[in-house]
Amino acid sequence: MIFKKIYRIFILPYTIFLLYLMFLGFGREQHEANIVRLFPFVSTVFFVQNTTSWESIIINLLGNIIMFIPFGFLGWLNAKYFSLKKLIVDFLSVLIIVEALQYLTRLGVFDIDDLALNSLGVWIGFQMRKFIDNFKF
Repeated sequence: MIFKKIYRIFILPYTIFLLYLMFLGFGREQHEANIVRLFPFVSTVFFVQNTTSWESIIINLLGNIIMFIPFGFLGWLNAKYFSLKKLIVDFLSVLIIVEALQYLTRLGVFDIDDLALNSLGVWIGFQMRKFIDNFKF
C-alpha cells in the first residue's frame, strides 16, 4: 500500500522535526526554574481562560493533538503496535522521558496535559490507521 511506503519514509524525519519543536522551536528559551504540572487540565483551563487569542488556543490545544496523530500509524512499521494498549503504553513511556528531558533542561515544562493531549492524538491516528487498513488500495 502506498500509504505505508510514504509513512516509512516520513516518520523518522517527522519525529526529528517534532523533537526540535519540543526543545528548540517557537523561540524557546530556558526557564529560570524547573516546572512540573501534575494536575490534569488545570494548566489547560488556565491557559484558555487567560489567553485572549483564539488562534493561540487552537494552535496550542489542537497542535498538541494533531502533531501526534502520525504516531498512531506505527503498526505499519511494527506489528506489536496493532495493539492500542501496547502502542499507548510504549508511547507514554517515551513521552514521559521527553517531558522529563524538557524539565531537566528547562527548555520546557513537564505537563500532564501534554501527555493527555498527545495521547489523544496517537489514539486518533490509531483509529485512522484501522479505518485505512479496512480498504484495499
